[in-house]
Amino acid sequence: MKLRLFSCVFYVFTCYASFSQNKIDLKAVFDIESKQITISQTIQYQNTTQDALQTIYLNDWNNSYSTKKTPLAIRIADEYKNDFHLAKNSERGYSVITSIKQNGELLQFEQLKKQNDIIKVELNEALPPNGVYVLQLEYLVQIPSDKFTRYGVTSTGDLNLRYWYITPAVYNGKWQYYSNKDLDDLFIPPSDVNLNITYPKGYVLTSELNSSKHIQNTNNQTITLQGENIINNKLFLSKTPDFKAIQNNKITLISNISDEGLEIIDKVLITEKVTNFIFKNFGDYPHDKLLLTQIDYDKDPIYGLNFLPSFIKPYPNHFQYELKLLKIALHNYLENTLLLNPRTEQWLIDGIQIYYLMNYVDEHYPNMKFLGTLADIWGVRSFHASSMKFNDKYVLAYMLMARTNRDQPLTMAKDSLLKFNKSIANKYKAGVGLKYLGDFINHDVVVNGLSSFVIENKLKPITTKDFETYLKSRTNKNIDWFFKDYLTTRKKIDFKIKEVYKAEDSITVTIRNKRDNDMPISLYALNNDSIISKYWIENIDKYKTITIPRNDANKLVLNYNNLIPEINERDNWKSLKGFFFNNKPLQFRVFQDIEDPYYNQVFFMPIAEFNNIYDGFTLGLRIYNKTVLRKLFNYRFEPQYSLKSRTLTGSGFVAMTHYLENSDLYAINYGLSAGYSSYAENLFVRQISPSLVFLFREENDFRSNKKESLTLRYVDIHRDKDLNNVLTSNEPNYGVFNARYIDSDDNLINFKKWYTDVQIAKNFSKVSFNYEYRRLFENNSQLNLRLFTGMFLSNKNDPNSNYFSFALDRPTDYLFEYPYLGRSEASGIFSQQYIDAEGGFKSKLKTPFANQWMSTVNVSTTLWKYVLFYGDIGLLKSKFDNPHFVYDSGFRVNLVTDYFEIYFPLYSNLGWEIGQPRYDQKIRFKFTIDPQALLGLFRRRWY
Repeated sequence: MKLRLFSCVFYVFTCYASFSQNKIDLKAVFDIESKQITISQTIQYQNTTQDALQTIYLNDWNNSYSTKKTPLAIRIADEYKNDFHLAKNSERGYSVITSIKQNGELLQFEQLKKQNDIIKVELNEALPPNGVYVLQLEYLVQIPSDKFTRYGVTSTGDLNLRYWYITPAVYNGKWQYYSNKDLDDLFIPPSDVNLNITYPKGYVLTSELNSSKHIQNTNNQTITLQGENIINNKLFLSKTPDFKAIQNNKITLISNISDEGLEIIDKVLITEKVTNFIFKNFGDYPHDKLLLTQIDYDKDPIYGLNFLPSFIKPYPNHFQYELKLLKIALHNYLENTLLLNPRTEQWLIDGIQIYYLMNYVDEHYPNMKFLGTLADIWGVRSFHASSMKFNDKYVLAYMLMARTNRDQPLTMAKDSLLKFNKSIANKYKAGVGLKYLGDFINHDVVVNGLSSFVIENKLKPITTKDFETYLKSRTNKNIDWFFKDYLTTRKKIDFKIKEVYKAEDSITVTIRNKRDNDMPISLYALNNDSIISKYWIENIDKYKTITIPRNDANKLVLNYNNLIPEINERDNWKSLKGFFFNNKPLQFRVFQDIEDPYYNQVFFMPIAEFNNIYDGFTLGLRIYNKTVLRKLFNYRFEPQYSLKSRTLTGSGFVAMTHYLENSDLYAINYGLSAGYSSYAENLFVRQISPSLVFLFREENDFRSNKKESLTLRYVDIHRDKDLNNVLTSNEPNYGVFNARYIDSDDNLINFKKWYTDVQIAKNFSKVSFNYEYRRLFENNSQLNLRLFTGMFLSNKNDPNSNYFSFALDRPTDYLFEYPYLGRSEASGIFSQQYIDAEGGFKSKLKTPFANQWMSTVNVSTTLWKYVLFYGDIGLLKSKFDNPHFVYDSGFRVNLVTDYFEIYFPLYSNLGWEIGQPRYDQKIRFKFTIDPQALLGLFRRRWY
């Protein structure tokens, strides 16, 4: 036993000692005017494994900016940001490696084909176990613009640098290298760093390394920076001093985080308070300086604080600054001391960071509300959100994803997470999970275990498996559920009090586990709002029955303190006063609120809308049950009064959604919608439509924009008959069964979407196919292609009416699904609204309809920036008529693609339209005023 213990200690010591053998010596000359750095570098790296290495790998993350096809470029485009794709070549960075030598001999090296920010190097001789290689590198770094990742050259000529020089990749039995994806998660071994940097006069250099020598010449200056066991090495060159240093007897904190206008004495006191909290929990920092930057905060802000306008300040300035400083200090402290793979094991750093953020608020600001001072304002304090504590936001943010079936496992690789999960939900779930675990084991066991784990493992190579082993050694309770179900799966937590039997001195309770997991649940016995007793119920397979003392309890509640991130808390309590008291009372609120599980909430919201020119502005009331968190059952009713038509109009729906996990079919929605509105002057339409929708996605890749859906619906239409309108039908009332399958892959660079549509009615049946393709090329030009073909399988409609016919340029929209502002207009500006459907033509030709079949092709391509040239061709045929070949062309101005576009016809079957009379009436426009559609621009970047 003693020998084994000695062997383990010796192994850990040798690992630590060997890591300290890594060294980086670098000489860099900065040419800021040319945005270049000339670098001579020596890398010393020790092989700590028992494997001989013939091939090694180096990280060259500056080269991730070099083309529009790098993993970084693809990642940026995936999140619908076109900055990188549209950037000039001079704005993108790259690296040019002149030579890599070992012992003065040139080595063969290459960039990996699909990862050009990773360098593969063939050594002259294999590196034996515990051997050390020493490489000499000569290369040039072209610095990118900072607008892509916030690191690079700023618009004012300052430099914000991270990952700007080449580093060794980690080998721990397997090469741990991966590409830069703007996740700030480079995994490298700690090294003793010596930098000799030459840069122009007039610039101020900021680094967390120690400076030992500073020489100034006529035009430039040279500084020597040194540090031991360095992982991250950020460097800032600015024309004006931006960073302030606050020093105490333990550390120098260097920061340029916005200080909310605080006085220097307040900042000193807050800094002292924050550093004391960190050192009390994690011990001394192994370096002399800790650098906290505004970039760090902008990339990982206190969500909630950053969404409000600057003039709204619900929290005291010192509180905001304190939490900003604490959050970034915790992250940077842990990132610079825990040697784990941040791409695959980031949850541990995130969990510890959020856990101690929550502890800090509990300790120093226990009464701080989620809404801050806004919670005390008249009208606001009646909302449930006003009673929420500041730390309640962590469960809330995670539930935004869990309730919509978009959550992902904490152990999933960081680059596979949705942006919202990576930035918010998974961080919060990790921190809340540690709180949950602490409440189950014992708070002191977890908080002391986390502290001692960090203290004992500073600058040592670790994995999250080491943390699991460490924590299990400190408790006798079974916590496998945390490391299996909670961390590695998407399993939700949902318990229910099924039955309660009351005796004179005891209560028998049956608890149902509504999900397939082994996670425990807390049970509280209450007398009114006073806690009488608390129990942890474990190992609930489906049902579990226990008996507890009554002790004057009049209510039983699961998860009373809300520490457990339970997906549904609305069935967590039972009153012991009788059946009537188990019914939740109705709660009426004006405007949407946070869900209160103890009430059936009904919300009212005044609305003012403009849906069409016939009703004009409508005023009404929205009655609904949707809270901030999505529910499975939703309803919404909107009675409205139309100011122009002077009639009661409105709409409503009820819908139920079922979410499925571990399946490409992830949601099934069925519901009933109805509406009543004007469709022409003094003419109204009533719509009723039951529907069933199946939604699909790629279960193994939530980041993929590939989506599919199958919609089955029946549309029942009842219209006022209009004898004077040429677009009307002799049969104003009709019903249509509609089935539509959509397959889309909505990406910034390559957009593809197709659907097939089947419609069956009393007098006709038809089928159609639509295909769309968009491509953004590397020269920033765009190609848009759309194909449409449709045919009637049968058509018994009046041949003199084209109401149900295929339309070449303006569909009649007999299903009332398009956002027409003036659907019955034959002239005027509202008749010029363009809907991208059916034929897709922009010109109004002499054969605008087809009651037999139609096939069209719509093409447009970039001429200059947002101006495109379009061309449409097609064939269409109606009964008793020959096929017609049709075409048109013109210019298209994309102000906001798919949302606001203008079309200027040029040449068509009508001839040169631009020279014909009343040309202004030929111009078409696409315009969207639906706020939900506009919010899609924001959602697709996060989800």
